Amino acid sequence: MPPDVAQELTPQNYKTDEHPIWCPGCGDFGVLASLYQSLAKLQIHSKDLVVVAGIGCSGRTPGFVKSYGFHVVHGRVLPVALGVKLANPKLTVVGVGGDGDGFAIGGGHIPHAARRNFDIAYLVMDNATYGLTKGQYSPTAPKGFQAGSTPYGNIEKPLNPLAMLIAYGATFVARGYSGKPKELADLITRAIEHKGFAFIDIISPCITFYNTYKVIPPKLAEVPHEHDVTDRAKAFELTLLDDKVYLGVFYQVQEPTFEDGVAQVIKTAQASSRPRLEEIFAEFS
Repeated sequence: MPPDVAQELTPQNYKTDEHPIWCPGCGDFGVLASLYQSLAKLQIHSKDLVVVAGIGCSGRTPGFVKSYGFHVVHGRVLPVALGVKLANPKLTVVGVGGDGDGFAIGGGHIPHAARRNFDIAYLVMDNATYGLTKGQYSPTAPKGFQAGSTPYGNIEKPLNPLAMLIAYGATFVARGYSGKPKELADLITRAIEHKGFAFIDIISPCITFYNTYKVIPPKLAEVPHEHDVTDRAKAFELTLLDDKVYLGVFYQVQEPTFEDGVAQVIKTAQASSRPRLEEIFAEFS
């Protein structure tokens, strides 16, 4: 049963009877814990929450969150999330996926989700590998990455998700790390609160096929305090720096959402003198 709306919700209220079966040490545990913390902080009732997930290790997330859940086919998190949001704009919609699901087979949906600016939070658990299918390299895998599909090292340049989303017009772009759950919970909270398309690239190490726990921490740094998150050019420039792995919000602006536009179209159509659909049908009956 969903938690009582009269009581203060805690992270425990969002846990289901299903226990995560990720590999011990997987970064996705940290992401899930941060999501629980964020939902509790925002006091979002389970009946008002929808978690849409793709294929991959992260795709199991809806089963672990007490909410409405939708486990979609490979790469289709964003169009399904848009459909849910348009059907009921009052719902809080959180999309969850991996870097392969989001930037390979689902990559064609990224620019359109960003430019439309529909109001969801999209969390990508980025481990630079296909953990569910035995560790092949993904679009964010670095050059030289050795896996079953690249035994002599990856020869492709990796995608830059942050630069991509800023270029496409997302209105909230951030990066988090599963090893910093408190800070990640704050980022997720800000993403859900943001009115528009919010994207977080979450570094979530795969303990089995690409364990970066020792490599990532020495490179971590917070987005500089003086950084202006409303300056698109500066935000884009910051994503290109490779001396550090910066965590925090790179870019955030407020613009009309897709749902705002749809509501205005409906209002305009209803106020027009055009014939109603049933009147048109009557002409042919």
